[in-house]
Amino acid sequence: MVEIRPFRAITYTEKAGDPKNLITQPYDKIDTDMQKAYYEKSVYNYCRLILPTENNKYEIAKERIKKWLKEGILSKEQEAAVFVSRQEFRLSGKTFSRTGLIAAVKLYPYNESVVFPHEVTYGEPKADRLNMMRAVEKDLEPVFLIYSDPENVTVNFFAEITRSKPAIELEDSFGVNHVIWKVSSSHKINLIKKYMENRKLVITDGHHRYESAIAYRDERRKKEKWTEDSAFNFHMCYMVPIQDQGLVVLPTHRLLKEYKLTNEILEKIAAFFKISELNSTMKTLVTFLETHAYEHAFVIYDGVAAHGLTLKSERIASQLINVNSCYPQEAFFSDVTILRDIIFQHIMKVGKLRIDEDILYAGSISAALEKVDNRQADLAFLVNSTNPQTVWQIAQRNRRLPEKSTDFYPKPVSGLLMMDIQSKEKL
Repeated sequence: MVEIRPFRAITYTEKAGDPKNLITQPYDKIDTDMQKAYYEKSVYNYCRLILPTENNKYEIAKERIKKWLKEGILSKEQEAAVFVSRQEFRLSGKTFSRTGLIAAVKLYPYNESVVFPHEVTYGEPKADRLNMMRAVEKDLEPVFLIYSDPENVTVNFFAEITRSKPAIELEDSFGVNHVIWKVSSSHKINLIKKYMENRKLVITDGHHRYESAIAYRDERRKKEKWTEDSAFNFHMCYMVPIQDQGLVVLPTHRLLKEYKLTNEILEKIAAFFKISELNSTMKTLVTFLETHAYEHAFVIYDGVAAHGLTLKSERIASQLINVNSCYPQEAFFSDVTILRDIIFQHIMKVGKLRIDEDILYAGSISAALEKVDNRQADLAFLVNSTNPQTVWQIAQRNRRLPEKSTDFYPKPVSGLLMMDIQSKEKL
């Protein structure tokens, strides 16, 4: 059973300055150049909390939050609320709108089959976020979840709420418009709480934060007296129904270093895939992927030629994919898994791939081609995006996609809301 609760949000005040100069992308999307740019935007930019440049970053973040609360740069709401959040954005010449709910969600270990992961996680980023939670005792960024709402109950709830005046509205540096509505009516909150009780939740972004939050909760429970109302039993989450037409997933293309596309490899690939010779123009490559979007298709580019691949037989391919045979095939048969298990492992024998040393990732076809042309990589493997429904199905069967299989766009920006999880905070 999913339990959600309202919380008393911590937000920036007018004293902090223009909100455009305060918000950031999620901490794990911030590179060194972005970090520097955020620091230059404002002395109160949120990057100074989620990813400080200073060596003692955890202590620095802790002291800054205390100072900013004391100085009135940040303020904690007196009234508990849930929030409706909408992102409006343009992509490939089209306009999209994605709407979800922000609330405190009770933490559930994966073995309770309430919240499901969909990607592999790593120890280092989990340790980093756990150390940050220990220091600041705050949820600095939401975990992004999806759920199913076939009856449109929450969709209709969002439609009603978004007819009122928003509490926050701003545009980020990517041109995405972010709008937040505050919902403090106990009647409305109880309606949404009741419906969400029977939902299943799948993490789309924030796996490391979620797993760190569970570890943190368990630590706190061992050290102090707590109740079910203790805020650290929950985490601030952003939840979007999979029926939302604005739930966009972008592909992440793979690039291999130190691997060549030989005639022998092409012959082995031909046993599983139909191979088409393609012009290396952007339009040709995009058209090939789009027209074969539901056929498990890929493009290989080596700097000289491009080859389009379409899978010949799911039945044959499935014999080489590491799957639990008691589940229906369509529940786990994703493009990125086929690429990893058949092309990378079975045919090319690549072994364990180390990020930046053996494998690179690119968010666009142009970036992938450029890396090969500049000899930063030898081979580019272009893929279609993973459908949200596929992510939903795979996760609930306790299977995980390869790393960087999905890029749900846009990310919820950081700096709009923060949740207090100190010992005295009750929900």
